[in-house]
Amino acid sequence: MLARTLVLWDIDRTLLYVGEIDRRVYREAFARVVGRPADHLPARGTGVTMPLAVRQLLHENSVPASGVDTLAERMMHLLPELLAARVAEMRTEGRLMGGAVTALQVVRQTAELVPTVLTGNLRANGEIKLEAFELGRYLDTSIGAFASDDSHRPALVAVAQRRAGLKHQTEFTNANTVIIGDSLEDVRTGLQGGAKVIGVASGTSSMQELADAGADAVLEDLTDAQLLLATIARLVD
Repeated sequence: MLARTLVLWDIDRTLLYVGEIDRRVYREAFARVVGRPADHLPARGTGVTMPLAVRQLLHENSVPASGVDTLAERMMHLLPELLAARVAEMRTEGRLMGGAVTALQVVRQTAELVPTVLTGNLRANGEIKLEAFELGRYLDTSIGAFASDDSHRPALVAVAQRRAGLKHQTEFTNANTVIIGDSLEDVRTGLQGGAKVIGVASGTSSMQELADAGADAVLEDLTDAQLLLATIARLVD
C-alpha cells in the first residue's frame, strides 16, 4: 500500500484573507441576537475557533453569563447565512495568499499526500470561503476538521485523522500528519493534537515567533511549492 501523509491546511491567512468580512459578520450576528451593537470584537488573526470567539465576544460585551450559552448557539446558527450573503464583498475585498493556489495544486497532485483542512471556522463558513476563491477543488473537505466538530482546536487533529483513515484505509498519526498554518494556535494544535507543524509567516506571527512556539519548520510564505513539498517530506521521513 502507498505510504500516505495527511496534510491539514489552515484557511484564514494561510490560503486566503477575507479582510474585515468576518468581523462584520460577527458584528451583525451580535446585533441581531443581542439587540444592541457590540463595542468589542474578537482579535484579528489569533486562530481561535469560532465557537470560542463567539463566547468571548458575548462575555466582553457584558452579556450576562446565564445567557451566553443560548445566545452563542443562536449566533453560530446565523454566521454561515450572514457570511454567504457577503461572498461578493469577500471576493472584492479579500485575496488569495501568495503562492497558495500553486502550493495547493502541487500538494493535490502528489500521490502520497492527502490534503484537507483543519480550521477554526465552522464547516459551512470554511466551505463558503474556499468556494468563494475556487479552492475547494484542491481539498477533500469531507475528511477535514472544523470548529463545528469541536471548539477545542487540538482535538480536531484526531477528527481529521479518523475521517481520513477510514476513507484511505491508513492509520494517520503524529508520524504522518502535517499541519500548515500561520498562527500560534496552529502550532499549539499540532503540539497538543498530534501532528507536525509547518508555520507560514503570512499572518500576524513572525517566522521567529512561530519557531519559538514550537513549529517543526517555518516558511516565509507559500511561493516556493517545491520547498513546501521537501519540507513535508523531511518532517515525515
